[in-house]
Amino acid sequence: MEYLDFELPIKELEDQLDKCQIIGQESDVDVSNTCKQIEKKLEETKKKIYKNLTAWQRVQLSRHPNRPYTLEHITNITNGTFLELFGDRGFKDDKAMVGGLGQINGQSFMIIGQQKGINTKMRQYRNFGMANPEGYRKALRLMKMAEKFNIPVLTLIDTPGAYPGLEAEERGQGEAIARNIFEMARLKTPIISVIIGEGASGGALGIGVGDRVYMLENTWYSVISPESCSSILWRSWEYKEQAAEALKLTSFDMKKQKLIDDIIPEPLGGAHYDKETTFKSVAEYVTKAFNELKDLSTKDLVAQRMDKYSKMGEFKE
Repeated sequence: MEYLDFELPIKELEDQLDKCQIIGQESDVDVSNTCKQIEKKLEETKKKIYKNLTAWQRVQLSRHPNRPYTLEHITNITNGTFLELFGDRGFKDDKAMVGGLGQINGQSFMIIGQQKGINTKMRQYRNFGMANPEGYRKALRLMKMAEKFNIPVLTLIDTPGAYPGLEAEERGQGEAIARNIFEMARLKTPIISVIIGEGASGGALGIGVGDRVYMLENTWYSVISPESCSSILWRSWEYKEQAAEALKLTSFDMKKQKLIDDIIPEPLGGAHYDKETTFKSVAEYVTKAFNELKDLSTKDLVAQRMDKYSKMGEFKE
């Protein structure tokens, strides 16, 4: 297990507990009471830390190297029924954007999401989860296929943003994202979106227009990352923590602003501490959302989606 800077008190107590248990195994000394005291203190420390996380600490948790990425979510919530589909039929297959068919609790879904790598080689292969225009066009192709066969769409969002390279701009990055937003707003099949990690900028919104939008507890969703915001406003990354607070990017802030529908709770310490529970929770929320949407007529489904996004940003002074 890798630890973030604010998790170091937990690491120290877990190290103490391991040493205590080793002493008990290798000697005749009864250390059971000592171990219980350490376990109690460890539990109290975890609750104290994770119940009082700052916005920046939640950003750090969303990027935790042990956190499950899109394909791991897909494999587990579909129980191995996922069939990946490839290519945008125009340029090439984008490895940062994955998609295909799979069953969740007996219901077929077209599942689409950004995939980061689990090591350096895979991160380069997946372009760090930053999709090119062909990735968004592949996503749209799969959504249109789902619409044709009346299959609901599930999108899993985890990206630091769309790829900002020159070649991506030359192939129409902005147009590809805008086209997806336009087409998703009027897609004639239910769309469920879940932010499972980072939800940054148009890269996230390009597959994020949904009838139901959920966020895992320790994720973020914003027009810009805290580091980029800090570099623009203060010409330095040193103010990223202040920027994170000001951006109101956590799941709780987003729910308060009525920009998402609900928060999917995570196990104490984050999704990576108990992946099975996390996968189960995601599958339950997706099934619940589909059951709420499946009986709506196409006309009502699209009208409600349009109305939902039209109301965003309204406020009274």
